[in-house]
Amino acid sequence: MKKLLYFAVIAVTLVSCGSGSRGELVGVLGRETWYHNDPYGMLYIPAGSYEMGQSDEDVPFVHYTRTKTVSVAAFYMDQMEIDNNEYRQFVYWVRDSIARRILGQEDETTWLVPTLDDELEEKDAEDWNLNWRESLDFEKYAENEQFPLLAELFLPENERFYNRLELDVRKLKFEYYWIDLKEAAVKGRPKVKKLSNAEYEDDTEHRKDMNNPDQPFPYEPGIKRGQDLDLGYRNSKGQNNAIRGHEDRSKFIIHEIINVYPDTLCWVRDFTYSYNEPQTNMYFWHPAYDGYPVVGVTWQQANAFGVWRTQLMNSYRKANWESYVQDFRLPTEAEWEYASRGGLDGSPYPWGGPYIRNSSGCFLGNFKPMRGRYMEDGGFHTVRTDRYHPNDYGLYCMAGNVAEWCSTAYDESAYEFSHDLNPEYKYHALDHDPPSMKRKVIRGGSWKDIGYFLQTGSRTYEYQDSAKSYIGFRNVMSYLGRGGANKEGDQ
Repeated sequence: MKKLLYFAVIAVTLVSCGSGSRGELVGVLGRETWYHNDPYGMLYIPAGSYEMGQSDEDVPFVHYTRTKTVSVAAFYMDQMEIDNNEYRQFVYWVRDSIARRILGQEDETTWLVPTLDDELEEKDAEDWNLNWRESLDFEKYAENEQFPLLAELFLPENERFYNRLELDVRKLKFEYYWIDLKEAAVKGRPKVKKLSNAEYEDDTEHRKDMNNPDQPFPYEPGIKRGQDLDLGYRNSKGQNNAIRGHEDRSKFIIHEIINVYPDTLCWVRDFTYSYNEPQTNMYFWHPAYDGYPVVGVTWQQANAFGVWRTQLMNSYRKANWESYVQDFRLPTEAEWEYASRGGLDGSPYPWGGPYIRNSSGCFLGNFKPMRGRYMEDGGFHTVRTDRYHPNDYGLYCMAGNVAEWCSTAYDESAYEFSHDLNPEYKYHALDHDPPSMKRKVIRGGSWKDIGYFLQTGSRTYEYQDSAKSYIGFRNVMSYLGRGGANKEGDQ
């Protein structure tokens, strides 16, 4: 019987390896038929070429907005800026994740569990015996054995205002990872910092182990982290195929921990002799502003949001035996400008141009018109992300409302040295780098900017560790396929 089973296994193996091929090259059989579903809230932007740069007069005469013909691969882009309610889902996920970790309930399915505020997850809320939607107080939950464990997530008694039990947002830290593919692609020995007591060491002082903040990134003496490893084979003629890998891949997996709560005080900090305390008090958390763009988010926080959104999507797809999709991320400067033009190459504004008003004399974006008459365009501070007419790609507020972070590092001469195929200049600044190395491109202008910054070719910057009341962001996702005008033809 065992011998019969043995031969049956061999037969099945041989049949499975060659089934249907008849000895021909037919590829791996049984692969799924791929179709790229549009991510929720995103629009498809087809691949194409355009004249990147200033489409109107160079007002400041700085000459770093010269035009350049570039080509951009297809991608998806959020139809609207990330709003307060969408970013709040990220904040609540981090809150719930920390709470689950404290209660010992965290497992590999955590990514699939919505926040406890979701009405569809009443059972989970009951299982926890803790409802975040109610105003918590120690007396109500004094008999709950879980509440003392979660008490550390709330403000200590001496920091409360009118003894209100509120979450301590300083505790909302998100732990995540990303891969430095640029560094991994470098052949030979990656960049390291030479120390007197070691031949090689990682220059990651700015990314310390949060459990041991006084210690540098873990270092093992004698191991040249990430150095090239020769995977080639020398044949009988003395030839080597020169295939190379890396001795230690962990060198390129970057570990980050970041606080995710927006800087709500930016409304007060950004403007001197101006009364903006009402925005600080209410803007992020109050339901009146749910559809308004999130602000007070740094460049690093925007990147962390993309990592979280990617894992949220791919964890769901994995649980349903579906293939992963590309990462959610910030757009490159070239992608942002290409999308903002809406297919109107050479147009100074997303709606066409060359004017900033329509035929009825109404302003077409939320900015600072007429030397400070902020309400003339229908907005005062920010407005809802779906206000004003979209461009020809269907994207809202690509000019005005809030300026938007791009992944691109800012350099005045970037147009001179960047490639014409998916141009991008990326630099991950270290803490000890000068401020000029921490500049990131922002595009689109904002509610407090003059009309010049609303132009599709206008570029400026902000520092990656700064949070402003006039800067938000939206995500993109690279398209899997040829990316023509009709994406159905890629299938």
